[in-house]
Amino acid sequence: MTIKKHLSIFAAAITCVAGFSVSTQANAQAYPNKPVQVVIPFAPGDTDKMLRPFMDRMGEFLPNPFILNYKPGAGGAVGAGFVAGSAPDGYTLVGTSPGSIVVVPLANKDVKYSTDSFEPIAALSEGGFMIVGSSKSPITSLKDLVAYSKKNPDKVTYGTSGAMGITHLLAEIFASEAGVKWNHIPYQGSGPAITALLGGHVELASTAVGPAQAHIAAGTLRPLAVFGDTRLKAFPNVPTLKELGYKTSSAGLYGILAPKGTPKEVIDAIYGAAQKVVAKYGPQITANLDVLGAEIKVLGPKEYASFLQEQKALFAQGLKTIK
Repeated sequence: MTIKKHLSIFAAAITCVAGFSVSTQANAQAYPNKPVQVVIPFAPGDTDKMLRPFMDRMGEFLPNPFILNYKPGAGGAVGAGFVAGSAPDGYTLVGTSPGSIVVVPLANKDVKYSTDSFEPIAALSEGGFMIVGSSKSPITSLKDLVAYSKKNPDKVTYGTSGAMGITHLLAEIFASEAGVKWNHIPYQGSGPAITALLGGHVELASTAVGPAQAHIAAGTLRPLAVFGDTRLKAFPNVPTLKELGYKTSSAGLYGILAPKGTPKEVIDAIYGAAQKVVAKYGPQITANLDVLGAEIKVLGPKEYASFLQEQKALFAQGLKTIK
């Protein structure tokens, strides 16, 4: 083979490699080249409201919109499991609190995914969880509730966002710590649980703050205690369980995650867009979250992953107390 032919083949090879590099780079830059599905594993009324102010604006900073898709059931396991089994290409994400990602796999051994089945992208907002009762009830404080529950074992009924979800287990861990026993009625989200409480079908709800907020403001529901480490800004007069002498506590962070194996450049692109959304629309998002008793709380992939692992350790220990 002549030197001229060698040079010709070498040049063609270089052109091919360069073309592949440019194509790969273009494909990465084009993400997403179709709408991104963000699965909400609960019924409308809670988790979606905590994330929608961010997701609705993502399309301004990426080539395609982020669309919420509801897949409720089994305390969030239906939607989370769907995402865990989806292709790790960045087009199917899950938006949730730690309940469906951390708590459900620990509590339900039939669930086929775990916390490690996901790539955390970002925490975006912080709400809270609380115990609420009807304003018509003679029970006006947590002390009253515990005393009544001890005198009337198995009589108190309470609703949650789903069996073995975070609101269910927080209530059960607290009940165990307080030495009382309640009857659990699961629903497909905190919103339906609040509706059941308002309708008199249950006496209490262990719930995310958002669905209860307007009803507390209207005077139809009475907050008894919050599960977080500090009092909620929206309810400065409602004590935490810790203040009342109990250990049960959990922060209500809501965020988005992708299936395990999703490329880092895709994770970074989504997180970067979320940061831009907050930078540009922070005041508007804050106004959206204020009515839910929530606020912006952004954690990057590594911070969010650390938080979820901490929650995993917390609930793994807590579950031992109710088994």
